[in-house]
Amino acid sequence: MAPEALRALIRPDCVHRRVYADPAIFALEMARIFARAWIYVGHESQVAQPGDFITASVAQQPVVMLRHDDGGIRVLHNRCGHRGALVVTQRSGRAALLRCPYHGWTFRTDGALDAIPAAEGYDPGFDRAAHGMAALPRVANYRGFVFASLAEHGPGLADFLGEGRRALDNMVERAPGGALEVAGGAFRAIQRNNWKIYLENLHDGLHAQVVHQASIAASRAVAASEGPSFALDVVAANGAPLREMAALQVNCYPYGHSDMRGFRKTRAADPAFAEYEAALASRLGREGAESVLADSLHNALVYPSFSVHPAFQQLRVIIPERVDRTIIEVWCLRMKGAPPLMHRRNVAFANAVHSPSSIVKVDDLEAYERVQAGLAGGPDWVSLARGLGRADGPATALDERFMRNQYAAWLRYMEAA
Repeated sequence: MAPEALRALIRPDCVHRRVYADPAIFALEMARIFARAWIYVGHESQVAQPGDFITASVAQQPVVMLRHDDGGIRVLHNRCGHRGALVVTQRSGRAALLRCPYHGWTFRTDGALDAIPAAEGYDPGFDRAAHGMAALPRVANYRGFVFASLAEHGPGLADFLGEGRRALDNMVERAPGGALEVAGGAFRAIQRNNWKIYLENLHDGLHAQVVHQASIAASRAVAASEGPSFALDVVAANGAPLREMAALQVNCYPYGHSDMRGFRKTRAADPAFAEYEAALASRLGREGAESVLADSLHNALVYPSFSVHPAFQQLRVIIPERVDRTIIEVWCLRMKGAPPLMHRRNVAFANAVHSPSSIVKVDDLEAYERVQAGLAGGPDWVSLARGLGRADGPATALDERFMRNQYAAWLRYMEAA
């Protein structure tokens, strides 16, 4: 599509429904956004030892992240240098060598070709180096979070993350041991909607009282009869009055990133939380620990593919599959040096909010699917005008400025042919 045709899809207060529903635009997004931006691949703790690997995707291309013998992390195209077959099919594992299941070619953990069956059938000038599992052009690690890009040139990871680094820093600094690790597997939800609909919901404080009305009522009813619990409190918090949502600050950054902060502190009235605070203070000092815990970041978006919730150590990966199908992976990180209760609390939060079977997630999935279905036809324009008149003041969770910020980044990526 020509730049002028793309610009015609984005207005200051709305976007054209084709942005969500046109397969040709989706294909262009994969080539111009997901193939150029830094995309989250995995956490370094998932490949702790040489030979450890996980599989992922970048711009719909299968990749494998491995720990090589030299201790470094590699991200390779997950395809054989012979006939292009997918080499690794497991989600994770450990292997000294990677063996293609089609013709038995084997590769080292840096992608180099190790052995070929019936090698005598190749001419002496056969270039083995050109037939390995190719590495992605750029791979970088920020405090344990590993990103990769299919683009050979572009901003470095630190510059790309910008203010988004604050959320990742806060997650790591909350760990008494100064490090995080992925613990357990992921929730994976298949969403029948365009990937951007999920991103537009991340800081949307207006939908909660409407979309989650039934789950809020159910959680309050159970709490009234059986007593409050952490999970019930988490669900009921969606029913916060709009004045509280209007008090939440939403910040927008370059490259489409954003975060929301201002929620009440998440301290727990459990002795283990005091133990946790004491352990954190032993590393950071009392004032340092207070500063880290007082940072009220609720969630942060690294556009286009990655979101985190620092206070509960949640990590969300956005994986577009089709114009109307998106996979969301939710991972829970464990803070090294923290009492076990802290991780159980974070897992409980994930179960209450992010599990595909939770009453909260079902609400959201229904809303996303309704949006996708509605955009199949009818009027052309989708409104993003809330808060437009307050463009110079601070944005809140009742504004749609962060959505407009996403589309400003979307257009910059898409115009760059």
